[in-house]
Amino acid sequence: MRWVRLLTLGTVLWFGSRTAWAQEPSQLESYIRLHYTKNEQMVPMRDGVKLFTSIFVPRDTTKTYPILMKRTPYNVGPYGEDKYPAKLGPSELFVKAGYIFVNQDVRGRFASEGEFLQVTPHVPFKSKASDVDESSDTYDTIEWMLKNIPQHNGRVGMYGISYPGFYAAAGMIDAHPALKAVSPQAPVGDWYFDDFLHHGSFFLAHAFRWLTSNATERPKPTTEPVKPYVYPTPDGYKLFLEAGSVENIDKQYLKGSIPFWKEMMEHPNRDEFWQKRALIPHLKNVAPAVMVVTGWYDAEDLYGSFKTYQAIEKLNPKVKNVLVVGPWHHGGWASVDGDKLGPVTFGSKTAAFYRAEIELPFFEKYLKDKDLPAPAEAIVFETGSNAWRTFDHWPPARTELKKLYLQPGGKLAANAPDAKASGDLFDEFVSDPAKPVPYSETITPKMTIEYMVDDQRFASRRPDVLTYQTDPFEEDTVLAGPLEADLWVSTTGTDADWVVKLIDVRPDSPETTPLAGYQMLIRSEVFRGRFRNDYAKPEPFQPGVPTRVRFELLDVLHRFQKGHRLMVQIQSTWFPLVDRNPQTFVPNIYFAKPEDFKRATHRVFRSAEHPTSLSFGTLPVLKPVHSTGK
Repeated sequence: MRWVRLLTLGTVLWFGSRTAWAQEPSQLESYIRLHYTKNEQMVPMRDGVKLFTSIFVPRDTTKTYPILMKRTPYNVGPYGEDKYPAKLGPSELFVKAGYIFVNQDVRGRFASEGEFLQVTPHVPFKSKASDVDESSDTYDTIEWMLKNIPQHNGRVGMYGISYPGFYAAAGMIDAHPALKAVSPQAPVGDWYFDDFLHHGSFFLAHAFRWLTSNATERPKPTTEPVKPYVYPTPDGYKLFLEAGSVENIDKQYLKGSIPFWKEMMEHPNRDEFWQKRALIPHLKNVAPAVMVVTGWYDAEDLYGSFKTYQAIEKLNPKVKNVLVVGPWHHGGWASVDGDKLGPVTFGSKTAAFYRAEIELPFFEKYLKDKDLPAPAEAIVFETGSNAWRTFDHWPPARTELKKLYLQPGGKLAANAPDAKASGDLFDEFVSDPAKPVPYSETITPKMTIEYMVDDQRFASRRPDVLTYQTDPFEEDTVLAGPLEADLWVSTTGTDADWVVKLIDVRPDSPETTPLAGYQMLIRSEVFRGRFRNDYAKPEPFQPGVPTRVRFELLDVLHRFQKGHRLMVQIQSTWFPLVDRNPQTFVPNIYFAKPEDFKRATHRVFRSAEHPTSLSFGTLPVLKPVHSTGK
């Protein structure tokens, strides 16, 4: 591995002139109306279904432009050729740079014809016209655009965030020859590990909010937006706890109005229903240039971003494949300045920098042949020091694998447990489904965008959360790449969830230091213990028997500064972010009965025979970057 370059905070000072023209929404709408003509078309697909498509072409006819397309399930409004939006493209910078913008309602959504499928399964071998998927719909749309849109230069790009990111990724499979650059941003990659599901556990608060807003059925094509769900109380902890099981949540609140909720409940295991919704294995023959974008604090699709990047690396070795990771919440790189999240600050307007210095140049280079340097393989923001880093590989090739082991007295250290040690070589806690550990102190029925940087002191003070920490670091230490939790556990029940959190503990003093004593969440993940051996074949725990549970916590690039501590918290509930495990093994956990929910005593072992550890990579420490750029 070599350091390709270091993007200093001083660089940020230069791009201000490129964003100085940014305007209020009403001004942007007027600018777009003045400089673009709008046309709406029903574009035919190979099976005869027509997709509603909005097209914006620059009024300046003295030159040609690349086509930049977004396909979305969220609607391409405002509808009507006389109605103009206040935003086009990834950012306002693209509007001034000059592109042909194409926005399309995907099959079965809003004004498009056809049947909508959640995370459309990919059809690898298309032998007849009825074999359609998002790859074929994208191909057919590009073919139509090249024949019917004036002033294009023969090149097409795609982008999209979240669900539109999935459509961007799916659309570049077996890419049309004209598709030259694609940026899947926070794309869903495998829905059994992404978004609503994490290692078999159900992200209840997030799934409920998203599905009630986006998954109601439409009887026919429409331009009407979905009415937002009105929660009966702002207290999500109370709301979901009193409802009981996931099945009962549907009965009490959804009342059968969300068909996909029912489908999910019928498939708690990773069976064919979920396997065919995994896009990652199909990411072959993609566009020549790809830029995957995500944020360290993307609470929805972090898995999909890293795994999409990795799959493109593996399946398309000749493709220019770029990974960009900033200190952002889900979609924050497109919607905010990126200088802070909650009480945590990042030293500069990181998202504004990304939009001007990374995103726009990527498309300008590959769609317009602008004389710009190729982007680095990985452009990654190092949290803790607030510095951009560039690498020629991700994870960095020069990482050194290290482990920290649980020790007596809540300690965490690099030395493995002593085989000669005696006494209780475990820590235990009582997990009560009737009193689950909250995921946040915030009173809300939704998943907050800040929870991934929340102060964890409220959790570390609970008796049902085990807490371990290192001594204060004597020098800065940088963690890079994926983390792995390797637990040895037992339970008096027959099922259990395991939540592991990596935390940066700031010093308690001096009192005037901002966030003194703050326990900043860096990375966290939950694993449904029944799937420890096979996600498709759940199995119970044997009460009291030490059992190994291993899982990945995804990637980090974080600097623990001198004087800080690294903390690990282990717990079994995380509510209502994650649905409650009854701790009694039942065939379908979503249909557990009230009598199945039982208290259980969980043990986490730290013996030589059963050592619990956290594995991670570390990097050589570079000096922190200051605002001068020196």
